[in-house]
Amino acid sequence: MTEKIYDLHSHSTASDGTLTPTELVQRAAQQGINVLALTDHDSIAGLAEARMTANELGIEFINGVEISTEWENRGIHIVGLGFDETSPNLTALLHKQAETRHHRALAIAEKLEKVGVENAFEGAKNLANGEVTRAHYARYLVQIGKVSNEAQAFKKYLSQGKSCYVKSAWVDIPTAIQNIHQAGGLAVLAHPLRYTMTNRWLKRLIGEFKEWGGDGIEVAGAGQTVDQRQLLARWATEYDLLGSVGSDFHYPCGWIELGRSLWLPENVTPIWQALA
Repeated sequence: MTEKIYDLHSHSTASDGTLTPTELVQRAAQQGINVLALTDHDSIAGLAEARMTANELGIEFINGVEISTEWENRGIHIVGLGFDETSPNLTALLHKQAETRHHRALAIAEKLEKVGVENAFEGAKNLANGEVTRAHYARYLVQIGKVSNEAQAFKKYLSQGKSCYVKSAWVDIPTAIQNIHQAGGLAVLAHPLRYTMTNRWLKRLIGEFKEWGGDGIEVAGAGQTVDQRQLLARWATEYDLLGSVGSDFHYPCGWIELGRSLWLPENVTPIWQALA
């Protein structure tokens, strides 16, 4: 029997992806994915549409969300999986996060105007289906010719320490975990090796995440080396965390694809065993 292909971290136009929830699921089907989670940033607006398409195409669909949190003055992402999307506590938390994101978007627009980019909020809003994110500003900066690609937009304007970066007061990690659990879901530390910190700090983050009740860690992701995946597998075992897999797909490109090479090392317990 062929093993199932899982992808438990993906984005649609409900946050900063470029494919609608329907288009995302259709692409997942084309890639042979059997189990998909849509994990938009602080939004569950795309779940109903994605689930309907998944049912039509015979894909098992898992409710997901990627919650922005703050830890030690750093932005950390916590993925929630398998929760009840009608949970009042989780819904209230995501509403608060949306308000925070909106205020941040307006502040970014003010900073962009100071460096000569006018009507940035309106331009980014036209590229967004929901809340405006830094990714939408990056796409707008490409559109108007300020930069040649989105990576350059972040490097020049939008990343921490750059002229148009705005820090947000996101929820803390324990609150995110608590709300995911109250909704019946599992909390996963997203893409640990993407945070710019030493292994010592990363292990502290993972240890505290576990102490606060975290359930899993993303072990398999896009663009990893074998050594990186084995390191994450070792930490998952060391901290008794379940292993998750996710491409963090946002848009079609050459280096990130839904479901591509998302295998788990044998010593890691898959998170889907706890989702079953």
